[in-house]
Amino acid sequence: MEVLEYDTTTILMPNITTAITTPMKHHHRENVQWLRCSVQNYDWGQKGRDSHVAKLFGLNSDSPIDPDKPYAELWMGTHESGSSFLVCNGEDRNGHLSFESECESLKSWISKNPNVLGEKVIQKWGADLPFLFKVLSVGKALSIQAHPDKELAKALHKLLPSLYKDDNHKPEMALAITQFEALCGFISIQELKSVLQNVPEIVEVVGISDVKRILEITEQDGQEKVKSALRSIFTKLMSASKDMITEVTSKMINRLHSESQVRQLTEKERLVLELEKQYPSDVGVITAYFFNYVKLNPGEALYLGANEPHAYLFGECIECMATSDNVVRAGLTPKHMDVNTLCSMLTYKQGFPEILQGIPLNPYVRKYLPPFDEFEVDSCNLPEQESTVFPAVPGPSILLVALGEGIMYSNSPRGDVIIEGDVLFIPANTELNIRSASRLQLYRAGVNSSFFHPSS
Repeated sequence: MEVLEYDTTTILMPNITTAITTPMKHHHRENVQWLRCSVQNYDWGQKGRDSHVAKLFGLNSDSPIDPDKPYAELWMGTHESGSSFLVCNGEDRNGHLSFESECESLKSWISKNPNVLGEKVIQKWGADLPFLFKVLSVGKALSIQAHPDKELAKALHKLLPSLYKDDNHKPEMALAITQFEALCGFISIQELKSVLQNVPEIVEVVGISDVKRILEITEQDGQEKVKSALRSIFTKLMSASKDMITEVTSKMINRLHSESQVRQLTEKERLVLELEKQYPSDVGVITAYFFNYVKLNPGEALYLGANEPHAYLFGECIECMATSDNVVRAGLTPKHMDVNTLCSMLTYKQGFPEILQGIPLNPYVRKYLPPFDEFEVDSCNLPEQESTVFPAVPGPSILLVALGEGIMYSNSPRGDVIIEGDVLFIPANTELNIRSASRLQLYRAGVNSSFFHPSS
C-alpha cells in the first residue's frame, strides 16, 4: 500500500484516485483553480476509447465515452467556442467536499480577477488569456488550411462573422505525444520541379505555361519571381473545376496503383493514395504534392505562423495557439472552402519547417519556445517518487495532468492531489512544487518567456 505525505496528514491508499472525494483534494482555492474543459467531436477525431482526448475528457468531466463518436480536441482556455469552467467546492450528503459542480466560466472569472494574469499580460492583451491550449487526437486528415494574420482576421470577422468567429490571428504549435504526421509549408523549388516532371496530372490541370515558368527558374532569380510563379500555379490548381479534379485524381490514382506493381512508391505517393481514400475527388489530394510531409517523433514540435498552409494528418499532439478559432480552408474537407482568400493570403515561403526539440530546464522538464509572444509549452515527465518545481512566472499558465498521479504544492503549504485528467489554471507569480506517486506526465502552457525577458 502506498503512503503519501499530505501536509501534516498521512494518507494510506492503494490507488491515489480514491482521494478524489476526500476533503483534502482541492482544499485551498486562493491560488490555483481546477477546470472543467470542453471537447470538440469533429469528424476527423479518433473514435471512442482509441482517442486520448476522449480519455482525458472523460476523466476531466466525469462523462461517459461514446465508442462510436469521434473525439478530436480538448480545449483548455477562454475561447467562447469551447469555454473552460471553474470547478466549485460543495458538500455531498456525507459532509465531504464534492468537486463535480461547475461555477462560472474561466473567462468571466478572469475578467473579475484580472490580477491573476499579471501586469504585463493585462497591458498587452487586456483581461483575457492570450493563448488557447488543446489536446488533439487526429484519426484522419484535417483540411488544408491557413490562419489569417491580425489584419486579415479583423476584415474576415467583420465580413463573415458566422464563419470567422473572432478578429485575432492564430499562430500555433503542435507538440507530438505519439508519432505525428502533417503537411506543412511549400516544398523547395527544386522539389517542385521534380514533382512537375513526375506528376503529369498536375500539368494537365494547370497548363504548360505555368509549369514552364517554374521549370525555367534559376538560382539567380529573386524570391519575388519564385513566389509569383508558385502563387500562380498553386492558385490555378486550387481553382480548377470539380469535374476536372475528379477526372485527373482518378487518372493519378490508377497510375499509382499500376506503378506500384513495378516499383516502390514514395512516401508522398503512398500518402496521396491514403488521402484519396479519406477524401475522394478532393483537390487536396493533388495539392499534397506541393507541401512538406513532416513526421514528428514524440517530444518534437512544429510551429506555424499566420498565412502558412498546413494539414495535420494523423497522431496525437498537444497544441497551443493564440486565442482564436479562425481557419481558412481549401481542401481535404466537406466544410466551407474559401479558395480565393487562402490563395491570396499565403506567404508562399518555401523549405522544410524548423522542428523544435525543446530546451531542457532540468532532468524532467523541456521548454518549447516558438517565436510568438502569446505562448510557450513545458513538457514534464516525472518518474515515480520524484519532485520538480515550476518556478513562479509573471504570467498565467494552464497545467494538464496527461498521465499518472501526484501531489502539488503551490503558494500555500497545503498540498493537493493531482490525477490524470486534471486541468488547472495557475495565476501569475505562483510557484508549483510537484511530487509524483507514479510516473507523471504534465504539460504547462503559458505566455512566452521572451515576452517578459526580451533579449537585449
